[in-house]
Amino acid sequence: MKVLASGVFDLLHYGHIRFLEEAKKLGGPNAKLIVIVASDETVIRGKGKPPIIPEDQRRAVVESLKVVDEAILGYKDQDLNKVMKTIKPDIVAVGHDQHDIEKEVNRLIVEKGYRTRVERVGRFGPEDLNSSSKIKRKIAEGSGRRP
Repeated sequence: MKVLASGVFDLLHYGHIRFLEEAKKLGGPNAKLIVIVASDETVIRGKGKPPIIPEDQRRAVVESLKVVDEAILGYKDQDLNKVMKTIKPDIVAVGHDQHDIEKEVNRLIVEKGYRTRVERVGRFGPEDLNSSSKIKRKIAEGSGRRP
């Protein structure tokens, strides 16, 4: 089974690792996990600013993870239909905050007849360190921890 997951993966953290582990588990013991890493252009369009880590490095880091079978850079035009036609995933795993992707994949399943199911993966890690944005904020504020 092919499982597809996606994200920005800027400042890779525990929540990302757990998301990818759980995504792969959805496909069973012989699943192949393919991860789409958002391009810098996509991140700028969505968040209004570029990621800290450039796209080629984020893709390489994600692909180096043991749980990931392949990591590809997302299409600049963000054409989810093209992704579905090319990868042909059995499962699309979405994170707790990926509501737009979930909605769009479900629309394509109905409209195009893809034999794919969407599965939501929960949130992981300490509440204060479960997103790259929160980690960036904590760094900017100072960690508050003493060595």
